[in-house]
Amino acid sequence: MGRSLLLLLSTVLALTTRAQDQARYDALIREAEALYEQKQFAESGKRYSDAFEALGWKGYATDRYNAACSWALAKMPDSAFFNLNRLVEKMGYADPKRLLSDPDLAALRIDPRWAGLMEMVVANKEKAEAKLDHALVALLDSIHEEDQALRQRIDEVEAAHGSDSPEMQRHWQLIHEKDSSNLVVVERILKERGWLGPDVIGAKGNNTLFLVIQHADLATQEKYLPMLRDAVSKRKARGADLALLEDRVLMRQGKRQIYGSQIAFDQASGEKYLSPVEDPDHLDERRASVGLEPIADYLDRFGLTWDLDAYKARLPELERMQQESHR
Repeated sequence: MGRSLLLLLSTVLALTTRAQDQARYDALIREAEALYEQKQFAESGKRYSDAFEALGWKGYATDRYNAACSWALAKMPDSAFFNLNRLVEKMGYADPKRLLSDPDLAALRIDPRWAGLMEMVVANKEKAEAKLDHALVALLDSIHEEDQALRQRIDEVEAAHGSDSPEMQRHWQLIHEKDSSNLVVVERILKERGWLGPDVIGAKGNNTLFLVIQHADLATQEKYLPMLRDAVSKRKARGADLALLEDRVLMRQGKRQIYGSQIAFDQASGEKYLSPVEDPDHLDERRASVGLEPIADYLDRFGLTWDLDAYKARLPELERMQQESHR
């Protein structure tokens, strides 16, 4: 067997193993979250530990934080502080306000180790904010609030007046007007300074750049998609944000999405459904690679269930529905 073929087989094996480890990690995290909801806190903490072990004792920051909460509620402070210390020392956690207000961590605040932990968190916060452009942070924060505030009222306005009512139409008009004015500001920032990372505009500001482009017209999305790809490659933006924009552009072009982030609505039947996905057999592997939750969990938030075989069988029909919606 040639060296190149051996190298290819080794690479395939490594990728397969990594995908399997990630799938096990995701499954264990879901179990841990369910046990937390059932108030079985010690068992929840153990599942989190099993998940971290599945990834070579690595884990996402949110999961480390949640593990600490489970252990704290289980009255096992050593395990709680272990996870918090990993979060603070290895991942640069920098939100002292949340630590001080989270009721799950109340029992830890009387522990002598708490003061030292908080000192590290405050130091992380000061370090993270040292290079921030505070004026730009404030501007993007206000744009973020404007972008989300009107959208958060869509269901309220629709429930009160109906989806085809003048009130609903006016509400959408306000959203589009605000999107247009926000886009002018964001395009100026992107033209003058490029896609700025969280180190300059904070995580919320960085997400705001994405949101405004995500809510723009197709031509604008196509224009800035390469810039976002480059930003992700340089760790100036999140892979999950890029995945959503990739899917949005593909869907609007009448093509299959890659990451399964786009939910469609059939006007005739009133049905919500997952827009056509390329290679649905490996969808969760692609989602995990960019930090997205499993597709079953994502669809559950929309009241939908995931059945891979049923979805594959229905794909031709879904593609026909998508094509008709683009006419």
